[in-house]
Amino acid sequence: MSTDNQPKSVDDADPDAAFDPAELQALRERVDELEASLADNDTGDDQKKMTIVATQGSFDMAYPPLILGSTAAAFGWDVVVFHTFWGLDILHEEKSKNLKLSAVGNPNMPVPNAVAAIPGMDRMATRMMEKKIDENGTATIEELIDLSLESGVDLQACQMTIELMDYDENDFYDGVTTGVGAATALQHMAESDIQLLV
Repeated sequence: MSTDNQPKSVDDADPDAAFDPAELQALRERVDELEASLADNDTGDDQKKMTIVATQGSFDMAYPPLILGSTAAAFGWDVVVFHTFWGLDILHEEKSKNLKLSAVGNPNMPVPNAVAAIPGMDRMATRMMEKKIDENGTATIEELIDLSLESGVDLQACQMTIELMDYDENDFYDGVTTGVGAATALQHMAESDIQLLV
């Protein structure tokens, strides 16, 4: 009886395709390790992450981190806004109500710097912007902070800056995370899909 139709061994089919059994076993073990490693990293959580670092505390610069953060949270993202240096004033309950729009050095102000530097111009520019916000029905800073917290945005206050500015943790809005250091912020940044510095 002919044996032509019987399967041939790898060695018979192609002598060059022969593998050292020890190498083949090591390769299989390495594949198993990689698959296990991928399984460990796959939490089944496709939630996007965003970290925003807010460093400026002027009236106009309070809006971008709060609008971007609350919008991302509305899409189901895990959002952290880390406030440091002057950005900390956005979360300070008293100071956030008195943030000013700087007229000096602002290329969008319709007045030259010499006029913008006149005492009281910052207050006037801020009032003009507040009036525009009110007429347009745009949310206030306080409303955006409330919205952000309700949406699950983690508004963090840099502990080093709290100490530097001699603030008290009770000075901040309820729900603000205090006692956060740079290492914690960096960890969230490292895990984030998007990192922004405002």
